[in-house]
Amino acid sequence: MAQEINNSYLEPQSEKTYKKRLNSWAIARLLPDMKREIVARFRSRSDADGHLQLLLRVTPEAKLTLIFDCQQDEVVA
Repeated sequence: MAQEINNSYLEPQSEKTYKKRLNSWAIARLLPDMKREIVARFRSRSDADGHLQLLLRVTPEAKLTLIFDCQQDEVVA
């Protein structure tokens, strides 16, 4: 019984972590002082690159870049 409770407790967290890893490619808007703001996340680089090209055509003055965001999880000590 205790094993079932433990598994049900961990399942939502592991599912959340898995979903975060799916969307590793991101378009970021570059801000002053070396900061960035994530505009959108994508599962594949080709999807992100296509969307970036569209955004740059629509708003050529925007400072956007394509990044691979590793999204570090909490470090367990």
